[in-house]
Amino acid sequence: MARGRGPMTLLILGGTGEARELAKELAARGEHVVSSLAGRVVRPKLPDGEVRVGGFGGPEGLARWLTENDVAAMIDATHPFAERIGANAAEAARETGTPLLRLARPGWTERPGDTWHWAEDLDHAARLLPALGERVFLTSGRQGLAAFAGLDALWFLIRCVDPPEVALPRRREVLLDRGPYTVDRERALMERHRVDVLVTKDSGGAMTAAKLTAARELDLPVVVVRRPPRPETASVTTVQDALTWLDAETKGSPA
Repeated sequence: MARGRGPMTLLILGGTGEARELAKELAARGEHVVSSLAGRVVRPKLPDGEVRVGGFGGPEGLARWLTENDVAAMIDATHPFAERIGANAAEAARETGTPLLRLARPGWTERPGDTWHWAEDLDHAARLLPALGERVFLTSGRQGLAAFAGLDALWFLIRCVDPPEVALPRRREVLLDRGPYTVDRERALMERHRVDVLVTKDSGGAMTAAKLTAARELDLPVVVVRRPPRPETASVTTVQDALTWLDAETKGSPA
């Protein structure tokens, strides 16, 4: 950050570990950092600095908030599958001239011994499942579970942080849990429930990657849902790179 001036207001569209880490670094520098959370998780892990919960009212509402709060820069550090807020952020940034950065962890990479089947979305994942197994470990989060509701011939172990409030498969068990997870624990869970296929989104990161290693060790097929496209904008994959970008973008910002 540029020195010799008062703190800037920086908006982080958050909800990820990277967003919390970035907020911590910026708060330690003395910046006025505001983290915006969607409010979909009942008891989220709160970042350092100011926190606001809930939507802005579309791109127009976000643009108005950026202007009213004199935001120097906005960082979209939301989940890779939070495509709506990503589109809203890009439109609001264009309208207001606010510098925008996308901070997104890299996706997962298939390794030797993996048997991955890529799906374009959750509906596509559901169509792939009957040919791959009968006992499904479903780790795609509670949003979109209705895509699997009609698969009555399959049994599902559904893991999510909060109780799902949508239509669910008839034959299922719901496990409420939050990462990080270990390989031993994931392997034991899959063996105990006799899982024969895993479904996940390509979220990336280490916190939930253990299930992929466990599936590889158990020689299980994995259905991986591709990330949705995001608007073209400056992007980085690490918090340190985000700090470097902010230093360059805000150099000489007035107090």
